[in-house]
Amino acid sequence: MEAGVLLTIHGRPFGGTLALRAVIFDYGMVLTGQPDKEAHDAMVRLTGLSTERFESFYWADRLAYDAGTLNSTTFWQSFLRDAGLEVSADKVEELHRLDACMWTTTDPDMLAWQLQLKQHGIRTAILSNMGDGIHQSMERKFDWLPRFDVLVWSYQLGMIKPKPEIYLHTLERLGTRPDETLFLDDRLENVEAARALGLVALQFSTVPQLRADLIAAGLDSQLPVPA
Repeated sequence: MEAGVLLTIHGRPFGGTLALRAVIFDYGMVLTGQPDKEAHDAMVRLTGLSTERFESFYWADRLAYDAGTLNSTTFWQSFLRDAGLEVSADKVEELHRLDACMWTTTDPDMLAWQLQLKQHGIRTAILSNMGDGIHQSMERKFDWLPRFDVLVWSYQLGMIKPKPEIYLHTLERLGTRPDETLFLDDRLENVEAARALGLVALQFSTVPQLRADLIAAGLDSQLPVPA
């Protein structure tokens, strides 16, 4: 791309010479595949709740879990109490195990793209709203986490997306400016918060759509696109 070309990303102008130096990935639904359905259904059966009631109680305190206000044990204890169910150590442990299993899937195409980026000298980071139990399971299961230059987990900082501070923290650790950094997340509110800070941000849905969005924005001149 020639110097001085004005890009438009999602209808907004991006001026000057574009020189992306880093990509920040969300974890869930971006680097992962779809959540493991068998693990999800096993949690629902274990509680004896309807799927609708399970989802309601599951998400009620999830941000507190991601922010580190609750840990994996107190999250599930709270879930069981709020649902009017017996709180037992065995049930808490099994729900935690299944929850971790549900979220420790991967998208091999996205992991392969992260390797491509590294080979082209692009720094990479994970910025995830994440509770301690899931993170511990990931560290046991995934040998690819150390490939990322920066790993930011919300529970360790006591802050969550879309709060500006967690994006700024990630940028500081990467050593890049917002306009040098691409951010990918499946949640629109997190993408919009990144854009408000000046990051180049795209909402992720599928690998083919990401490829199309990168090309449409002219970012394929700065980055390899996923295969």
